[in-house]
Amino acid sequence: MTVKKLVGKLHLWLGMASGLIVFVISLTGCILAFEQEIKNATEPYRFIQTPANGKLLPPSVLKAKAEAALPRKTANGVLYEAAGRSATVGFYNFDPEFYYVVYINPYTGEILKVWDEDEDFFHFILHGHYYLWLPEKVGQPVVASATLIFLVLLISGLVLWWPKNKSAAKQRFNVKWNAAWRRKNYDLHNVLGFYVMVVGLVFAVTGLVWGFQWFSKAMYRATGGTGSAEYIIPPSDSTATPVVSSVATGVDRIWLKLRRENPTQQGINLSFPKLPNESIYSYVNYRPGTYYKVDYHYFDQRTLKELSVDSPYSGNYADATFANKFRRMNYDLHIGAIWGLPGKILAFCASLICASLPVTGFLVWWGRRTKKRPVKRVVARPVAVGSQL
Repeated sequence: MTVKKLVGKLHLWLGMASGLIVFVISLTGCILAFEQEIKNATEPYRFIQTPANGKLLPPSVLKAKAEAALPRKTANGVLYEAAGRSATVGFYNFDPEFYYVVYINPYTGEILKVWDEDEDFFHFILHGHYYLWLPEKVGQPVVASATLIFLVLLISGLVLWWPKNKSAAKQRFNVKWNAAWRRKNYDLHNVLGFYVMVVGLVFAVTGLVWGFQWFSKAMYRATGGTGSAEYIIPPSDSTATPVVSSVATGVDRIWLKLRRENPTQQGINLSFPKLPNESIYSYVNYRPGTYYKVDYHYFDQRTLKELSVDSPYSGNYADATFANKFRRMNYDLHIGAIWGLPGKILAFCASLICASLPVTGFLVWWGRRTKKRPVKRVVARPVAVGSQL
């Protein structure tokens, strides 16, 4: 058996094993590509009229008003977005599990919407993309394993696509639309698979960063990263003497500090610590709609001193190393948002093609399996007169 035939067998059986999962992951990713744009167009409570001389309310006030809208629940954090958008106060917990977001006018404190993730269509699709709608402990490794197989399929597919000579190369870049359905389907699988390969590799690699810790660490080291590759929040000193009367007051002071030091910011997120040793987490965003161009800061909830941690998600973006910047870009690379709307359109089209590959690949196999064999003609021998039949 030649190397190419061996690769073909590997490509076939790995594709058969992971095809349905890859189809679901790709199709849900396709639906999620324009999630924010669709929500912005259909959810008016995301936007407000900015008053001419309006003054933003501090985090402690927004927290109190949001908690009044969700009795017996404590807010986890507040996000001030760019001008013209409502602020959001988040409520989440793991046991019992819930996730709510209160949309609030940051100038007047008016409650605009209480959003429940269990009622959100895109959240349902997201669970399919991450876990195949299975329990997380089951679905997450299944999705991660299928993503790893998809990475192998892209590489093996390139080996199978590679033409033997120049004349064969002419048939590798175009779909022969006037051919029979088997040839047309083969071209759709072969040609579109080649064109989507680079974007598919980006999908697979960035997805595997979340899928497997060993892959995440290897990628971080390969790009020059040192220390931990994971998201780490440093602890507060629970024995220190408080310099503020309450945690909420401390969050207000940090919010004012961040606004003063970052006048060009397009969004500030702050957490409300619930545990004695929990620090105040914050980030300052400079590019709405993305998450990579962000300055991360952590503060002791009692002394309000800034804390440092050896993690990609710490410090200013401008001062980050290449490895840390690359790791921060992982999500925005995965969804194409790093290139703006054209990137999301590319991600949408590429996801749609990736969803089609298991289908066209199965049809290629099925077509070869059921291909009619030429009928052999049986020539009857003459029977001698008087012979016994």
